[in-house]
Amino acid sequence: MVGLITQTITTPAAAQVGPVLQVEGRHAVPNNALIQGKLAYGSGGTTIDAWVQTSIDGGVTWCDVCNFHFTTASARFLFNLTSATVITTQATPTDGALAANTATSGLIGPRWRVKWTSTGTYAGNTVLEVDMATDALTV
Repeated sequence: MVGLITQTITTPAAAQVGPVLQVEGRHAVPNNALIQGKLAYGSGGTTIDAWVQTSIDGGVTWCDVCNFHFTTASARFLFNLTSATVITTQATPTDGALAANTATSGLIGPRWRVKWTSTGTYAGNTVLEVDMATDALTV
């Protein structure tokens, strides 16, 4: 497992992005990704949205694969994504717009990052964490 982001949240922020993780290993693209989003809530604030994104074109464009929506309580959520999902219609990629607490399975690339937005002023050591485990992770 690897941490995609650990971010202390304080002031409102729009469309912030974390570091890019390049998955390397046996597979150029993982077969699956288990993604965990956690919020350690301190105080204050209104909402935090964290979109986990993947890129298949070297990081030129990004596509949401899941959204973790947090408010004013500590919480932990998981998504299990797989590339084995057969998508029979075109997927319309979103960038920071996937609906709250949803995922789009089948869209798995070799690069990953987290984009987040927060509203309200959080305090008291409010920390957002997103971790990922895959079948091909070597970092």
